[in-house]
Parts: sequence; C-alpha cells; structure tokens
Amino acid sequence: MIQVYKHNNGHLDDDISLASAEKGSWIHVVNPSAEDLQLVSMVTEIPTDVLKTSLDTEERSHVELEDEYIFVVINIPIIMETDSYDTLPLGIFITPDFIITLCIQETEVMRTFTENKYPLFYTFKKTRFLFQILYRTATLFLRYLQQINHRTDDIEQDLRHSMQNKEFFLLLELQKSLTYFTSALRSNGTVMEKLMRLRRNTSLHHLLKMYEEDEDLLEDVIIENKQAIEMVEMYSNILMSTSDTFASIISNNLSIVMKFLASITIILAVPTNLFSLWGMNVPVPLADSPLGFPIVIGLAILCSCIAIYMLWKKDLF
Repeated sequence: MIQVYKHNNGHLDDDISLASAEKGSWIHVVNPSAEDLQLVSMVTEIPTDVLKTSLDTEERSHVELEDEYIFVVINIPIIMETDSYDTLPLGIFITPDFIITLCIQETEVMRTFTENKYPLFYTFKKTRFLFQILYRTATLFLRYLQQINHRTDDIEQDLRHSMQNKEFFLLLELQKSLTYFTSALRSNGTVMEKLMRLRRNTSLHHLLKMYEEDEDLLEDVIIENKQAIEMVEMYSNILMSTSDTFASIISNNLSIVMKFLASITIILAVPTNLFSLWGMNVPVPLADSPLGFPIVIGLAILCSCIAIYMLWKKDLF
C-alpha cells in the first residue's frame, strides 16, 4: 500500500497519487509488493534493494548517508496480542524532495501522523518530521512500558491467590517483550546520537537541515529515549525478581506439602504395624480376651498420639 500526503495551507491532503507527488510530499509505504517498490524507486530514485532493507524484520537501527538521500532505520514498538509486545523496523528516507517511510505493517506510531493528530506536523519540514517520528516512538515505548508494569502488578495479584502455570507464561511473555524493548531503545539511542552529530556536517544541509527548534526537539527525543531505557531496565529487574520470588514460594509450598504428607504417612504407619502384628495367623497376646480388640485399638490410638506429639515438637506436623 502506497499513500502520499502533503500539507497545503495547513491542511493534510491524502488523495495524491504517487505519480503526481510534488516536492514536500510524504510517501508512506506499508507492506509493499515488488511492483510498489519499483514505483517508489522510479519516483524517488532510491534503489529497490535499499528500499527492501526496511522490510527485513531483523533489521537493526542505523543511519546510512548517501549523496542523494539519508536512510534512517529505527525500531518501533508494536502490540502483537494481549500481554505480548515486540518491535518492528521502520525505514525513513529523506531526499531533497520527499520523505519516505516504509514498514511491513501499519503501526500506532505512524497512525498518529496519517490521521493528522500530531501537533505542528508538516510534511515539507522533513527534518522536524523525522524527529517527531522519533519522539512519538519514544513516548509510545514509555506508554507500553507503563502497560507492562500495570499488567505485571495484576499478574502478581493473581499469583498471590493461584499458583497456575498460566500466570508464569504471561510473565515470560512480558519478560521477552522487555528484552526486545531494551535492544530497540539502545539501538535507537545510537541513531539519535549520530543524528545529533550530523548537525555540524554542512555537506548534508540539503538533506538534513536543522534549525534551533529542531535541535531542541532532538534533545527532547534523546532524553525521552534515555528515560525509556531506565524504565525498561527497572521493570525488567522487577519482573525477574517477581518471577524468582514466586518460584521460591512455589518451591517452599511444595516442601510444606511434602512435609505434611510425610508426617501423615508416619502417623498412619504406627497403627498399621500394630494391626499387622495382631492380624497374623499365629498365637498373639489377648487373642482369647473379649477386651483384646478395644485394647489393640486403644494402643494404636495412643501410639498415634505419641507420634503426633513428637512430630509437633519437632515442627514437622
């Protein structure tokens, strides 16, 4: 899918065809076919092989500088399903005429811009638009981290009342999500630092021209990204501690149950041995006494009470 946007007099036009795209337009490409990539390559003069790089789900964040374009890849957060988060690469190309974004699927990050809900967003201000995408990505990371933290608290409450495997699998999914977020945030931070250094490169001013407001925005993005890194590390440590704690609790509960069952086995073994002795087909004491049966029962109860008392004194029952 290829969509072309362009701001005209403060209004975002979204019914522009790729063939009629003008300078200052934003070309947004989502899950393109081979024909779509060829069309974008013809209009933007960016090689098709380079465009395909953005569609590799394993692509890491980086910046490539060419004479006719700047290629930026960042990793953005997505929600896969309930309690499952991941990251996807988003490719951003800046040419003298266009800004092009490519992703394998539609994401919450870009939906804010396609619906024109981001303040002070203009397609012809390509450098600021790039930094706004970075800022939106960092804030979305923070939002998803808060959701993960709240979900962890809910799972912890469930674990206090029910030690089921389901809750531990949910914790595992959240832990994997935090691992993905950590890697993405660190690599995105490297990209932001490199973009900050490029402001001194005068040979790139025709592609990446920064004004003072743009530098301030990029500094805010770097701060937000560092805050997200600190949060993901903190939440990851909390989640690991929670998992380890409840694993220890389960192990302790199992030990308590096994100790109780062992005590019951010992207590039941005492009367069982007595009844076995008096049940043999040989002469035994009290065999001819009418009080033999109650005496044996009473002796078994007495021995069981003594066993219970001894186990209780040793805190084994």
